[in-house]
Amino acid sequence: MNSYDILNYLLVELFKDITNIEEKAVITPEFKDITNNDMHIIEAIGRTSSKNMSTIAKTLSVTVGTLTIAINNLVKKDYVRRVRSDQDRRVVLISLTEKGRKAYDHHKNFHQQMIDSIIKEFPEEEMAVLVKALKNLTEFFRRYE
Repeated sequence: MNSYDILNYLLVELFKDITNIEEKAVITPEFKDITNNDMHIIEAIGRTSSKNMSTIAKTLSVTVGTLTIAINNLVKKDYVRRVRSDQDRRVVLISLTEKGRKAYDHHKNFHQQMIDSIIKEFPEEEMAVLVKALKNLTEFFRRYE
């Protein structure tokens, strides 16, 4: 196999593996009532401050309507809460509950382990090449949005 074929194979397998393995690693008995997609919504909400629906939807590249359905389910399951803004009562702010923060930390831990496994034996100069290649790939994907 030439370099093109090897790279193509590795990228296809990597995308498939990340999706499958992340779901198995993240959706544990403690978090069996949510999906991997829900976990990414929790990640987009973040741990630090409340966000409005438009901001979260933009982060996830989904419509506010699509996000509303998912948020409704996460509210019912006590992962997120909705609060009206004090400054503008029309604005609904979304934040994580304690259960949501635990899920966020659990998901973040998986990502930390994934990154640690990549960088543990990587020389700094090779890391710069990897980062540049992944930035190029990210830019390629963003042009398709």
